[in-house]
Amino acid sequence: MQKKLFCLLFFTHFVLISQVSINGVIIDQNSKKPLSFATVKTNDSSYALTSVKGEFTIRCNTYPVRLTISYLGYQKKTIIITKKKPEKLSIELVAQEENLGAVKLKSSQNTAAKIIDKAIRNKKQNNPDKSLSSYSYKSYNKLKITEDHQAHLKTNDTSNVDMEHLFNKAHSFLSEKISLHQFKKNIGQKETVLATKMSGFKKPIYNILGIKIQSNSLYDEDYTIFNNKYIAPLSKRALKNYHYKVLDTTQGNTPAFVILFQPRKSKNFASLEGVLYLDIKTLAIQKAIIELRGELNVMAIHNFKYLTEKESWFPTRQEITIRPGNGRQKISLFGGQISVGRIGNNNKNNPKNNDFLISTTDLFDIQLNENKSLNLSQATIKVDPLANNRSESYWNKYRTNAITEKDLNSFPIVDSIVKAQNIERRIDVIQSFNTGYYPVGFFNFDLTYPVKFNNYEGLRVGLGGKTNTKFSNRFRLEGYLVYGFRDSKFKHGVGGGILLNKNSDSWLNINYKDDVKEVGSFLYLTDRRVYSLFEPRLVNIDFYYKHKTWSTSLQQQIFPKLMSETQFSISDIDQTGGYRYINNNTSFSSYKTSEVTIALRWNPFSEFLKTPNQFKEIHEGYPKITAQYTQGFKGIFDSDFEYRKIGLKAEYIINRINQSQTSFLLEADYASGNIPLTHLYHTYPNAPTKETALRRFSVAGRRTFETMYFGEFFSDKLATLQVKHRIKPIHITNWLKPELVFISRYAIGEVSDTEKHQEVNFSSLQQGYQESGLEINKLFAGFGLSFAYRYGAYHLPEFEDNISFKFTFYLKL
Repeated sequence: MQKKLFCLLFFTHFVLISQVSINGVIIDQNSKKPLSFATVKTNDSSYALTSVKGEFTIRCNTYPVRLTISYLGYQKKTIIITKKKPEKLSIELVAQEENLGAVKLKSSQNTAAKIIDKAIRNKKQNNPDKSLSSYSYKSYNKLKITEDHQAHLKTNDTSNVDMEHLFNKAHSFLSEKISLHQFKKNIGQKETVLATKMSGFKKPIYNILGIKIQSNSLYDEDYTIFNNKYIAPLSKRALKNYHYKVLDTTQGNTPAFVILFQPRKSKNFASLEGVLYLDIKTLAIQKAIIELRGELNVMAIHNFKYLTEKESWFPTRQEITIRPGNGRQKISLFGGQISVGRIGNNNKNNPKNNDFLISTTDLFDIQLNENKSLNLSQATIKVDPLANNRSESYWNKYRTNAITEKDLNSFPIVDSIVKAQNIERRIDVIQSFNTGYYPVGFFNFDLTYPVKFNNYEGLRVGLGGKTNTKFSNRFRLEGYLVYGFRDSKFKHGVGGGILLNKNSDSWLNINYKDDVKEVGSFLYLTDRRVYSLFEPRLVNIDFYYKHKTWSTSLQQQIFPKLMSETQFSISDIDQTGGYRYINNNTSFSSYKTSEVTIALRWNPFSEFLKTPNQFKEIHEGYPKITAQYTQGFKGIFDSDFEYRKIGLKAEYIINRINQSQTSFLLEADYASGNIPLTHLYHTYPNAPTKETALRRFSVAGRRTFETMYFGEFFSDKLATLQVKHRIKPIHITNWLKPELVFISRYAIGEVSDTEKHQEVNFSSLQQGYQESGLEINKLFAGFGLSFAYRYGAYHLPEFEDNISFKFTFYLKL
């Protein structure tokens, strides 16, 4: 279905001061069909291209206006407008054949395809990242969220002003950034943020600095708009996904083909359209205008400059405008759906009351093939410690896009709104909530402690948390206290840490816990904290052991992509049931362990932002690899057993441009020595031991085996593989976009010396465990449905014992 398109305009200062706006449509005289992307020029140098419907809007200073319309394969036409006309102009062009070299323009589509095919083959010599050994430049970026209509602020009281309502006196959000960019072949790019300023905020919101609003290069396979990827117009896949047509040629010292590109069919992953200006001689990009229409309406412009010393075109300016489209999609700049930084069309009574985002970036001080060292072992983006405290003279030195009176008004007005609505506090709450904390002053309350339930403790309630940077940048304290109503016992933990090295984020910690732990659970020290409102497995677990554990650990970010943690722990362990471990003819129900654990997490393809205080992962790359080794010692602090445990985990996710996703999670665990059941492995089973499938109805987990019963299998050698394939979300309505996920899980393992484990019954996984199923996620308020079926060697005689039917819950803030 043909998409609605608005006109592509060049946003210059002429637009801002213009008083005359002319609307029209360009059509073929004979067929009366619209001519998309025809060129419309005025006598005062205003310029526009028609939309796919042939429509245009152009602004100029005063009447009379001389319009010149040109379109490849048609006679050029000039009309003079002497006074304002309320109706839309309808301008007809007459077709004619002209020669473009030796090729007639009647076959401009075939010509365009040949030109694009050659341009794709020439990318290596035209792409600065391929043709140059190194380069550097500085950039000035201005990001604004503003409004496309005249709305007046009628009160000085900003306490009740919604930040989604914007005014003509100020923008709702304005940020500036000055950066140094460096590139070296075979190493990559690095950005150093030299200065940053965000209206209304005392400190930068670093999430914004890591957002990729617009691709820097048009030669990549994908083009990015606000972290969403689309097939680029010069991708190797482009000719299969886009139609191309020669619209015009430009004259001058460096003439260019003007080529229209449009999607072959409606596809979310190939829905860009626009025009490319390709140098006739080299087919390098001189300029590009890119449009995207849908839930958001986007127009992006790229300008290039010809550098004679290297005979290459280098980018000099990028601009992107994002407006609400035909849906209710919102953009968040702050890590959650908060009113600041959102774009949405929620005013049904006044659809013109639309806010929009504009980002402009100017490149200057371009230096090519510099012989300078570049170290990317650190972060991809680094924030200079002085970036937030630059003087106005520093800003004026580098500003290429002048600050307007409206920009200046933004700072005091938005300051008052941010303060009145406590926006910084709301952002802090959302970002903390994503990791399971709720900040109150200098203390972050841990949301995993207030209420839980399991089959051993029954209802478990309590409080816990840790101090934040408002308490200290160098020290932290943490602790919790909980009570189980079924076992009538208090559990608690206390601890603290000291920052040893800010650059490597090195912390030395000491902790004590008196609590219970699930038998057979195995956690990696370096795993990132994942918070969910629901923890479904906890409800059905009934096999725990008690432990009192002292531990000290050293956490280090050796490199941004390599994290380590080393821990020494001493535990007194007791059983909650009748389990006994037999070793050297001695029966143990209580015992002591002393362990040293070394864990590493490597994210070789992730990208990181280095703030003055910490590293932030701004792009998740795959694979992610985690390894952990534990050595248990006998005789140290009266410990009873000597053993070894090794764990290796690899996660790989393929995010396709058509919005489908395939993920793989492979884990291998190995344990040897004298090791009780409490310290062996399970596969995270999630099937309650109830008689019928309906009584087993609960909430599915993220990495759990849904048809495997609790306590059914334990292993000292274990390998698991989980494969998930999510198809493109199914668009039913703007608020209902369910996701269909196909899942297969496999496990194989064995357990030695089963006779040493007394008073329990379990099996090994020597024959291999298999289950498959599907999830339909995000049906309502984050809830969905899950179905899984158990088959293969461990298939059970009764059909209903092999099936799992549950809720799923995926909440995205």
